[in-house]
Amino acid sequence: MTRSRPIAREALTGAAIHAILIASVVFAVYPILWVIALAMSPSEAPSARLLPIPTPLRDPAAFGGIGRALWHVTDNFREVVSRSDDAGHWLFGTQLANSLLVSLATSLAAIAIATPAAYALARFPFVGARASTRALMATQMFPGVAASVPLYLLLDAMGLLDTRSGLVLVYATTSVPFAIFQLRGAFESIPRELEEAAMVDGATRFGAFVRVILPAARPALAVTALFAFMTAWNEFILAATFLSREETFTLPVVLQRYVGEYSAEWGHFAAGAIIVSVPVMILFYALQRHLVGGLTSGGVKG
Repeated sequence: MTRSRPIAREALTGAAIHAILIASVVFAVYPILWVIALAMSPSEAPSARLLPIPTPLRDPAAFGGIGRALWHVTDNFREVVSRSDDAGHWLFGTQLANSLLVSLATSLAAIAIATPAAYALARFPFVGARASTRALMATQMFPGVAASVPLYLLLDAMGLLDTRSGLVLVYATTSVPFAIFQLRGAFESIPRELEEAAMVDGATRFGAFVRVILPAARPALAVTALFAFMTAWNEFILAATFLSREETFTLPVVLQRYVGEYSAEWGHFAAGAIIVSVPVMILFYALQRHLVGGLTSGGVKG
């Protein structure tokens, strides 16, 4: 009798934990399912400017019953993806390329600048090293939009308004400080004895850095590059401020155009949101084995 009570208590505890977990999963997944359902709902305001669809594909009957259903639930996706400009050019493809180029360039710039800077802060003691680190972290206290006016004036003076290069320059200024802080912790977690052994074997300081330190810091480099990519990929306010022509828009700016002051194309907005999230999901899947090691490598005290 006494033994059955702990068993019953454990069963009730397990059931309560499972119920809480199930409720948490439903709470987290419901918005995603809602967006998917909204994206597959009938289009409320069909787009007026679309690329021509091949004649065989215009007839839903060619696909049968399942084909007709799939054809209708993908209306919003097709209309978002096939938008063109007045000249007939594939506008969505240009905007997708803008987002990819800006995000990749921002990620590469952040890694290229932050890697040697973080290594210097981690390995070489010099006057002002601690103050430099604190100054870099202080820049993260202020959102990028707080500097939008001076950045706008600077880009205007340099002739970089409404260009991908100007947007990369702006995004790099916000990504580099975080990348330096993250990589500095990763380099400090790598034993100095590894590069000292390489130099004893005849390698130079730079050779030890390239052949020993960089391979050991690969997880942190991957995660830092991913964060820089996501920062540029998801950013909206600065892009909407510095870009004015449709052919220079990035995808977050495109999504905002579906929700106006007097009307909203929610089906197109939801379909666009799903499309925009696909590259990030692919990157997370490709880099998942580096995520835990890369995040924890920057968490040392120093």
